[in-house]
Amino acid sequence: MSLRDDLENVLRAWNSYELARQAPAVIDFDCYPRRRQSIEPPLDRLSTYKRLLRISRSADSEGDVDLAERADAHLAYVRALMGERALLDDYVLTTQGCRAKGWSEEYIHQVGEKARLCLSALGIQWNADTRTRLAEVEQVIDPAEAPEAIAQAARELDPAVREITAASAPFDLQVETTNLSVQWAYRTDGVGQAVRVRLNRKQAQFTNVLVRQFALHEVLGHGLKSASYAQECAANESVPWARLLSSHTQEQVMLEGLAQALPLFVTPNDELLTARVRLDHYIQLVSSSLHVAINHQASVRDCVEYAKSHVPYWKNEDIADVITDRGADPLLRSYLWAYPAGIDWFVNLADAKAPETSSILQAAYRSPLTPRDLSGLWPSGPPIGGSGLR
Repeated sequence: MSLRDDLENVLRAWNSYELARQAPAVIDFDCYPRRRQSIEPPLDRLSTYKRLLRISRSADSEGDVDLAERADAHLAYVRALMGERALLDDYVLTTQGCRAKGWSEEYIHQVGEKARLCLSALGIQWNADTRTRLAEVEQVIDPAEAPEAIAQAARELDPAVREITAASAPFDLQVETTNLSVQWAYRTDGVGQAVRVRLNRKQAQFTNVLVRQFALHEVLGHGLKSASYAQECAANESVPWARLLSSHTQEQVMLEGLAQALPLFVTPNDELLTARVRLDHYIQLVSSSLHVAINHQASVRDCVEYAKSHVPYWKNEDIADVITDRGADPLLRSYLWAYPAGIDWFVNLADAKAPETSSILQAAYRSPLTPRDLSGLWPSGPPIGGSGLR
């Protein structure tokens, strides 16, 4: 058995254990669901730690840097689940594959100014009513209509996404609705060519524009991309990367970054979608500053003041959730950094109109790229994870 296969077996067994105790899943997407003759019983966290440590050391001794780093990401996360609290930069570097340096206030202001200009062009002022006014301009729809509207938008946008990514994988889409008290509004997972998208009515808002954004992000960003990986795995069982995707590992910066920025590549002339991406870029950078602050002994009071001065329409609950998720939750403390790190890199790629763009988009739909892979494909791109707060 190869070390990659051994790692996958450990992850499947560990995933069973976490699901049995109603904890977050370890596996988000199974790119290689072929039935196995034997399935290992659930593996508790300490046993998982010991087996992952052996795999990491073996991969390191064999010179398999990528596999060693993937095992190390799982090690860091399982240690966090057992109570270890590593320094933020170390934790994010080991799990997400990039630094957690953050972005300067000057840069965040520049990104915010682009977002405000986009909103102004739509007749929307930057104040406590911005979110409400934006929803009105985008045309709110009945939540009951959202699943079919998203599926229809995905069908309409599918050819354009496939054209720029060279993706050819088929997939079966299932859209479900939930009503959960969790941080996510939308979530995608799946097995092979089966893609499941969940809409969390407690968190989600539905407008005609958000339907298109959702179709690009979740269905044609995550869903088609994961199905493409599964297609590659079915055609070539010897792919070197672990065929299981996890929120706490190095591919998430690329997955979440491209999914958020995809409208800039697919529908660059859509004024409303572009405004959404510009606003999301700014909000993610503000959130990243709070992420760094709450993990570097900043007080809740200071975080609240920063949040209110930067996002006038955030309510108390919004601010509390941002700092709670990024400061206290072992998974989100890692995973949520992928959003600002990823969207910043891909928005800069879109704005630069770099000659490498086409090859990067196609590569992203062939295999799960890490931040190191992205930097290698566009060496002149910005530092992933920021260049520092000053």
